Amino acid sequence: MLVIFDWDGTIIDSSDKIVTCMQQGAKNFGIEARDAEEIRNIIGLELSLAIAHLYPELNKLAVEEMRACYVQCFIEADRQPCQLFSGVEATLYALKSAGHDLCVATGKSRRGLDRVFAGLGISALFSGSRCADETASKPDPLMLQQLCRERGINPSDAVMVGDTEYDLEMASRIAMPCIGVSYGVHSVERLMRWKPLSVVDEFSMLLPVLELHQRPRLDH
Repeated sequence: MLVIFDWDGTIIDSSDKIVTCMQQGAKNFGIEARDAEEIRNIIGLELSLAIAHLYPELNKLAVEEMRACYVQCFIEADRQPCQLFSGVEATLYALKSAGHDLCVATGKSRRGLDRVFAGLGISALFSGSRCADETASKPDPLMLQQLCRERGINPSDAVMVGDTEYDLEMASRIAMPCIGVSYGVHSVERLMRWKPLSVVDEFSMLLPVLELHQRPRLDH
């Protein structure tokens, strides 16, 4: 089965760093910093779109200037890499050993994801990825459609795993099953709106959920 993962808030514990850098970027740009909850709400969207949501009064040029301020702050802060969530590495290896194809669909830029991949030992586990600056931003399902099309499978034969309703919405829009994680930025109540197979409290809980999801097909 193709299992597609969101990155920030699902694989890696980066939300606090994103909030801090967005607030510092705003100060450096000379505008008011938004509060943490407002910023956490837009994590997962393509960066320019996220900034436009936070600051609807900014024109396109100002959004890109604010984006540059954020990126500068984040690259500096990311010299101290974010940590994987508990159980991520072992679970990914277990999924790969069980024959699952693993991919990433993220709101990060390609440059940002590649920079993170370069510092981790797990990047080889993923056979493909899509970033928000290469395709349409979440919750548009285009990045999921592209990953499925590359592998010659239907969206119904894949699973999307994420911590935001943007992840689950884009899966729902193309009838792809989805699984939420409760430890990310959006509440369980928001995730449940998209009727996921499950909302798990720990990454390792994906193993039994995926096994249960596959069982009817194996027994058919």
